[in-house]
Order: sequence, then structure tokens, then C-alpha cells
Amino acid sequence: MQWMSIIPPLVAIIVVFWKKEVILALFLAILSAEALLLWQSSDPSWLITPINTLERIVEVAASPGNTRILMFSLLVGALLALIRDSGGIAATVNYLVNKGVAKSKRQVGGVTMATGIVVFIESNLSVLTAGIFARGLFDKFKMSRARLAYIIDSTCAPICILILLNAWGAFIIGLLDSYSLPQSSAEILWGSVPFNFYALITLAIVVYTIVKDKVHGPMAEEEARLTTEDSVLTTTDASKARFMILPLLTLVFGMVGFMYWTGDGSIANGSGSKSGLYATLMATAVAYLLLVSHRQMRHLAIVETAFKGMGELLPVVVIVLFSLALGASLKLLGTGVFVAQIVGEFLPIYLIVPTLFLAGAIMSFTTGTSWGTFAILVPLGVPLIEAFGLPPSLVLAAILGGGIFGDHCSPISDTTAVSSIAAGCDLLTHVKTQMPYALTAGGLTLVAYFVTSLIMIG
Repeated sequence: MQWMSIIPPLVAIIVVFWKKEVILALFLAILSAEALLLWQSSDPSWLITPINTLERIVEVAASPGNTRILMFSLLVGALLALIRDSGGIAATVNYLVNKGVAKSKRQVGGVTMATGIVVFIESNLSVLTAGIFARGLFDKFKMSRARLAYIIDSTCAPICILILLNAWGAFIIGLLDSYSLPQSSAEILWGSVPFNFYALITLAIVVYTIVKDKVHGPMAEEEARLTTEDSVLTTTDASKARFMILPLLTLVFGMVGFMYWTGDGSIANGSGSKSGLYATLMATAVAYLLLVSHRQMRHLAIVETAFKGMGELLPVVVIVLFSLALGASLKLLGTGVFVAQIVGEFLPIYLIVPTLFLAGAIMSFTTGTSWGTFAILVPLGVPLIEAFGLPPSLVLAAILGGGIFGDHCSPISDTTAVSSIAAGCDLLTHVKTQMPYALTAGGLTLVAYFVTSLIMIG
């Protein structure tokens, strides 16, 4: 009855698109997962399903790494509110426009994408920095927050999976190190870059939307009707650009420094959750000191603004918490392993790589985690490399690309939630508007893996 493990993510996805309510969808998914876990046990008691659901959420929240993520999300709300209400964003926008750095929609999109590329150390940091930096510019040029969320989400994760001088790279090398392969883990990892078609095609599509200044489908509809929420930032009077620039620089350099410190001298081995929390706290402290020293805001006003910012992000923080809890329940159910078995043992050899890409996409979409997808599929893919003599880098690239593809499409992904936080965009709006672009890139990638497999494998 392993097929039943797919029910909880299906419940989440159906309710999300039916009721347009993410928190309810995630809670019902966790509830159904816990009910299935009780059903599988030797002495199931259906009455304690709600209690187990709450305990699962508490258990996940009690994890140090997850607690840091939740605190980080709340502090982001405080930081955003401080640099917004201080007039720092409006001042930065005016400065960039006056200097000619951002005087058109194309330049705004290009600056946003470049910011995401430069900050490649950690995907959430990259998304957050680019999103905060570009919010005011997008408002100034009447560009939708959905478009901003798409650009940062579809730039930052692909860049991080291509450059790999980060925690992802260290994680994947660790997975590969336990196998005896003809090449070193690092060689296989770097060799996967030119074969990571999804990341490359996704970046190419982002460049197209920026250069041509064209959006399509739901994104075009969203662009045509900018909501009142999207233009709130432009109503704040400009003050000093330093109120935004200095906290952002503190965030970026603090993140790099803490990654180096927590990794004992190696950025790739650093802790993303610790570094993100510490750097965000430090950036918030810098924003506070700037506002107090320049007498821009009094202490009580700063505190009030910070808590207001936290409150604005509270629903998204709940979404992140429920996503983590659902992921923990699905892991116990074995949903990821079941989806991975789609690959099968009797596929024609030239279909193995495209099928691994599809399996990674489905797994990441239904579980909401690319990390978990990598952790499950790499141990399944490496034996296929050894058994059939497949090109290691091609197989690895398909797994990595599939994980990112599913993550981009999933409404229950924590990465999707962070992108929405950074852009100030509704979560479901972001999913709906990004989906056509992700599906286009995914379809082209599938064809690319099929052709490449025919050429390299036969």
C-alpha cells in the first residue's frame, strides 16, 4: 500500500488550487499524513490524529535548524519594515534612477538578476538580497511583485546549483563520496554544470523576459493590474539611501563571514541556517543604530515598526513551519522513496536520464524540498551509473535539475515561500505566474536530456 504515501501531497496541492488557501492545505496534508502513519502502525487510534499532527509541528519547530529558519523569517519582516518606513528604499531608488543605473524596466530587471548572481553563497540569501534591493525599483517602474518574485526565484536557485561554491556543493559531494566512481566527486559535480539544462534554460528565459521586456500568461495579467499592496512602498518619503544600503551590505558580508566561521574556515561547509539568522540579526541591529544615530526614528517607533513587519510576515512563517512539518511526515511515510521507484529497472537505457529528471521533479514538487530529493535520488542514481556505465555528470545533472524544477513549481516549497517573502508577493500568485515559465523550461530540458542520452549513451 506504498502508493498511499502520495495522498498527503496530493491533498495539499488539490486544496491549494481549489480553496486558494495554503495554510489550510498544508495543515490538512499533515493531518492526512499522520492518519496514514497511525494506520500503518500495529495499534492505530484515529482519535489521536489531531494530537499527533500538533506534536509533529511542535517537533519540527523544536529542531534548532528549523527554529533558526523561523526566527530568520520573522527578522526579515522587521528588517524590511525598518528600511521601508525609514525612507531608505525610496532614497535608494531615487539615487539609482538619478545615476542612470536604473532608468528603464530592462535595467531594473538586469540589476535585479545581477544581484542574485553576485550573491551566490546561499540561495535564500541571494533571493532575499535581490528581492529587498529591487522592491522599490519595481514599484517605481510599475512592474509587478509577481515579476520580481519570478526573476529572483528563477535566477538564484539555478545560479547556486551551477556555481556550487556553497552548501549545496558540499552536500552533494558528501553524498557522492560514499561511492567508488571513476572520477572524483568534485570532478563529477563540476562536470554536471554544462549538462544542467534546466538551470541554463531557466536563466536564458529570465534574460529573455528582461531584454525583451515581455511577460506572458498569468504574469502578463498580474502586470496589467498592480494591486494597492504593490505600491505601498512608493508612498514613503525618501530619506537617506544608507538606511537601506548599509543594512543590506551587512546582511551580505555578514552571511559570507558567518558561513566561513561556522564552516571552520570553509564557506562550502558553513551552516546556512545559522549564518542566515546571525547575518539578519546583525543587519537589523545596524538598521536600528542608523535610525537612532540619525534621529530618523525614536526607539519606541523602531520597536513598533519592527514588530509590525514581523506581523506582516507571520502568515508566511506559518506556511514555512507547516511545509517543514509536512516534509517530516512524508519522510516517515516514504513518499520520496515511492516516487523514486518510478525510475524502474526495465527502462531502455537511453530513457534512464530523462526519467531521473522527471522523478526528481515529481518528488520535489510533491514533497516541497530539493535537498530531500537530492538525498534520495543520488543514492538511487549512482548504482545505475555503475550498472550501465552511464556518464556520471549527466546523471547527476538530471537529478539536480529535476529537484530545482519541482521546487519552482511547488506551492508547498519553503524556497517558494522565501521568494514570496523577499518580493512581497502573494505565495499563490507567485506559483501561478511562475508555473508557465518553469514548465516551458522543464519541457525543453526533458527533450534535451532525451537527445543527449541518445548521443552519449545510444
